[in-house]
Amino acid sequence: MKGFLPVFRKELHAIFASPIFYVVAFIFLVISGIFYYVILSYFNSLSFELARNPALARQLNITEVAVRSFFLNLSFILIFIAPLLTMRLYAEERKSGTLELLFTYPITDAAAVAGKFAASVAAFVVLLVGTLPGIVAFAMAATPAWKPILSGYLGVFLMGCSFLSLGLFSSSLTQNQIIAAVIAFGITLVLWFIGEAKTITGSMAVGGVLEYLSVTKHFEGLAKGVLDSRDVLFFCAFSIFFLFLTLRQMSSYRWRG
Repeated sequence: MKGFLPVFRKELHAIFASPIFYVVAFIFLVISGIFYYVILSYFNSLSFELARNPALARQLNITEVAVRSFFLNLSFILIFIAPLLTMRLYAEERKSGTLELLFTYPITDAAAVAGKFAASVAAFVVLLVGTLPGIVAFAMAATPAWKPILSGYLGVFLMGCSFLSLGLFSSSLTQNQIIAAVIAFGITLVLWFIGEAKTITGSMAVGGVLEYLSVTKHFEGLAKGVLDSRDVLFFCAFSIFFLFLTLRQMSSYRWRG
């Protein structure tokens, strides 16, 4: 794709030069650290309870209690973090008038979309790397299974990419960064809880569709260490779909001039 690298470098520099990224990183790491501390405190208290009551031994599953809970909480934080990472990508271009200038460069729309998306993914990966010291310390103090940890990180990464693609599309719809963030936040929140709606629908077919669209349904297996290709394909299709919509939106702007 012609022009991918220049767009990627420009957006990556803009992200890391912006104080917004460091505020988002601080909030992300603090909240994930709080969840990490709470989960380990619960596991520790459960261990002491086990010493007094051996019948609780079956409940003391380090993977189920600590690892899976950590990744589920981490994935929930993405609902708030992803829109903040992507809200300026196209909204700022439209507001400042540089989007029309971008159209005059020898850069294809696909390369521009891919470059902006890749830059946001790179920033997100940096945030994920910030959670590794806690996992390493946890692995040194206990003996967790590594497959659920690797699968959990894969699930968080895929879900993050999905939410970032949605955030990129939301940013292409408006000139206001706050509105872009609110749109992305609202849609991701609906997709997070939409699976619960199957219990109130009168149709099994509709309930099945709603459950399939729920991002939590596809993430739970990965958080448990179950690597199902259907879950991976769901998140990949999710990202591709919203990147395609973003590309169509940019093409419409170019066509309208």
